[in-house]
Amino acid sequence: MRILLVKMSSMGDVFHTFPALTDAQQAIPGLVVDWIVEESFAEIPAWHPVVDRVLPINLRQWRKQPFAKHTRQAAKVFFEQVNQQDYDLVIDAQGLLKSAWVTQKIATPKDQKVGLDWASAREKLASVFYGQKISVATDQHAITRLRELFAKALNYPMPSTPICYGLNHQAWLPLAQVNHQRYIVCLHGTTWATKYWPEDYWQALISKLNQQGYQVILPWGNAEEQARSQRLAAGLTEQQAWCPTEPLKLNDMARLLKHATAVVSVDTGLSHVAAALDVPLVVLYRVTDPKRVGALGQKVTHLCSPLAPNYIKKFQPGQEQASLEGLGVEDVICAITDFVEVKRH
Repeated sequence: MRILLVKMSSMGDVFHTFPALTDAQQAIPGLVVDWIVEESFAEIPAWHPVVDRVLPINLRQWRKQPFAKHTRQAAKVFFEQVNQQDYDLVIDAQGLLKSAWVTQKIATPKDQKVGLDWASAREKLASVFYGQKISVATDQHAITRLRELFAKALNYPMPSTPICYGLNHQAWLPLAQVNHQRYIVCLHGTTWATKYWPEDYWQALISKLNQQGYQVILPWGNAEEQARSQRLAAGLTEQQAWCPTEPLKLNDMARLLKHATAVVSVDTGLSHVAAALDVPLVVLYRVTDPKRVGALGQKVTHLCSPLAPNYIKKFQPGQEQASLEGLGVEDVICAITDFVEVKRH
């Protein structure tokens, strides 16, 4: 059986899909999956053994100039390529109008196109485009919702087993640039200013980790994050804190995370990568709630402030300090003690 999966973005959403793929692979012998994903995440789907073809789409760029000649031509070429393959089923695992538009462009008959029903889809009109509409409870974590969607779409019992990402990462070698045997990765970059952890907190954490003999790695993905990494590493030797000179590709970032002793992260897409690689991970949820879309894994610890459920993009008076309650340096040290031998001082 060959199916086409439409799950294009974001990074967290892509990683949330892997446990459902693992379930399906175990339930259906010989299953093969092709995956339409945003170009910027094209490296990721191939990490799962059930995925055969990765079909990168540049939908974000197309939507900026939807009627331009070059956009129409690029879309034509893309869908011609996709439609060279016949599929037994097309699953839209995103439930948005943009993913439904992509789904309806696939030549597979409508009755073989599956997606969330009106009550379950994030954008309800998307359900109009599916021949098979699946009901999935909305008050669940995204990973559970996707596992349920796949089980119902592919007609196997919803597994009761713990989540398993099932990625091909066991043979990944350490990143060549890192020659320290014990290192901890600090992921400080995120999208909202209210999600940041203060730099003086990071500096205090780095100092404590250095005292225990750990090198701290400070990766970055844009100029703002690079400047922050450089500030955090200022005055320290490379053996204490290493800031890469170039942004790491996703495959290299995954290798860096896989071989880390632990990872400390704000709420950002890369936290889901660490969770999927079964790395000891502490995620700081200052103004966002992990119950629905947080990083999940066997070695993941969530530290949440009292304001985490509020999804605050701009602080009101008194909220900024309250949003750091429970997210102190000592709280982070305590959270990773179970996984690494870091002693509090």
